Amino acid sequence: MTDLVTISGDAFTARINPLGAELWSLIDPQGREYMTDADPRFWTGHAPLLFPIVGALRNGTYRLDGRDYALPKHGFARTSRFAVAEERPDYVRFRLGDSAASRATWPFAFALDAEFALGGATLAMAVTVHNTGDRPMPFSFGFHPAFAWPLPDGGAKAGHRLIFARDEPAPIRRIDPAKGTLRRGPQSTPVTGRELAPDASLFEADALIWDRLASRSLTFAGETGRSLAIAFPDSPHLGVWQKPGAPFLAIEPWQGFNDPEDFAGEFGEKPGIVVLAPDAQRRFRLEVTVRSA
Repeated sequence: MTDLVTISGDAFTARINPLGAELWSLIDPQGREYMTDADPRFWTGHAPLLFPIVGALRNGTYRLDGRDYALPKHGFARTSRFAVAEERPDYVRFRLGDSAASRATWPFAFALDAEFALGGATLAMAVTVHNTGDRPMPFSFGFHPAFAWPLPDGGAKAGHRLIFARDEPAPIRRIDPAKGTLRRGPQSTPVTGRELAPDASLFEADALIWDRLASRSLTFAGETGRSLAIAFPDSPHLGVWQKPGAPFLAIEPWQGFNDPEDFAGEFGEKPGIVVLAPDAQRRFRLEVTVRSA
């Protein structure tokens, strides 16, 4: 049986799995679930944390100081067990540090702190990346929460919308499904002004990826007016994804993205990478607020 950590606030309860420090559940006082049901017919994930890469590498490897290393899609944090470092009724902080196993594929000293706090109708998450080593550390990080679609009491699935904080006219990127890399040419955005009507047909070629994102927040709104306000002030990129027909929509703020299909340079030269100095930290926040009609 999976041993989940539960935190509760005035209005909501969240459950987090120490394996991956992964949010599994967000439930309101009426027992309504706002996260994916993780139906194995579609996808068994809930909200993995993506570190030290986002997406797939070209040929499954990256080059660092002239040497090739292998990393699986989205990195290793999502399959690593975090320790509970601090816990209160409405708050928990998990920590993952480097190990002999992680250094074999990612030769850096690091600490990853993942915090979850409930206040009112908001779940606030924050992940802090610490470079605990003595040399610069290049990395990417991403959130990958999959929300119930349709939302509880949100009306018909087809009536849901993503409403961005700003107009999003820039083209998007798509993935080569055979390779997992970004295709060369951008595609026209499916966003009209600030609004996207999600539909299963949009995801037949995998995720929609914004690498020139103007917004740092959006609203996932049901046709009845019930909605999730999602803020990600520290993440300049975004993926939106589902398995066509599944009862979830993954809304994924990222720093970084898949390898471009023609990328063959050193890892630190890859688009979207952050380079963290020794003893420095970088913090990524994600807030989800449930709004009633």
